[in-house]
Amino acid sequence: MLDDLKHYKKVVGVKQSTKAIENGIVAKVFIAKDCEQRVVRGIIELCEKQSLPITYVDSMKQLGKACGIEVEAAVACILK
Repeated sequence: MLDDLKHYKKVVGVKQSTKAIENGIVAKVFIAKDCEQRVVRGIIELCEKQSLPITYVDSMKQLGKACGIEVEAAVACILK
């Protein structure tokens, strides 16, 4: 499932993900389990409102690596 992040158009990070979800262009959301809940609470609420599937990833480091970046990531989204 994380391989999808390498093959499809995506956005990474809380701000970009929030904008993409609000604009209705997201197909799937990935959230790191070890990120602070206050950081992703708004994204989780948006996903629930729009019935978007959320996949939880073990760590921010793992999510960042799956996105092809060298830093940790709390959230990433695959775009439609």
